[in-house]
Amino acid sequence: APAFQPCPATGACIIMPFGDSITQGYNVAGGYRAPLYKLATAANRNITFVGSRDDYAVANVPKNHEGHGGYTIEGNNGISQFVGTSIPSYKPNIITLMIGTNDINGNNNVADAPNRLGKLLDSIFMRDPNILVVLAQIVPTRTDGTNNAVKTYNAAMPNLVSTRVAQGQHIVLVDMYGAFTKDASYKQSLLADTLHPNQAGYNAMADVWFQALSPYLR
Repeated sequence: APAFQPCPATGACIIMPFGDSITQGYNVAGGYRAPLYKLATAANRNITFVGSRDDYAVANVPKNHEGHGGYTIEGNNGISQFVGTSIPSYKPNIITLMIGTNDINGNNNVADAPNRLGKLLDSIFMRDPNILVVLAQIVPTRTDGTNNAVKTYNAAMPNLVSTRVAQGQHIVLVDMYGAFTKDASYKQSLLADTLHPNQAGYNAMADVWFQALSPYLR
């Protein structure tokens, strides 16, 4: 097991799913949360989900999350605004963070998106240096041109992570893009529309999250 243990020795490990409509579970109620919860439960790991939202819920899965449809990294419609309220309110042990799809798809100062992501990460660790952030490289879309920009954004993440790990922050990077593109027909098999996963896509995401989380779960 890793030396750093974010989860309490007893009781549920508190996970805050943080991001946009893909975190919310658009198109498929429960999103990646439902299959992730089932994987954890099947492995006898005790987790729960927290956040200010409880939409796109399914029975027998903790309903809360911090997924906001249409949101970008920062600004009026940015998830960065929730850091100052959600972390003190819900005290997550772990944040599963996937954000940037709407920045890239909306062509919202794409070149600066990694800097905005870095600021978001810093604001999280400023609130709680003992949080573990599992940061996802974002999933591909059905549009090849958009995917070129997605790949550029994703390629900036390893450096964002290694810089912060070197400063003693607890952050792990997962590759959601590769988890999708390893299926040559992912545009049909894993996506429900241009941007959002279908059930198989959310299941694939849950597998990636769980693989990264399981060393830390109790």
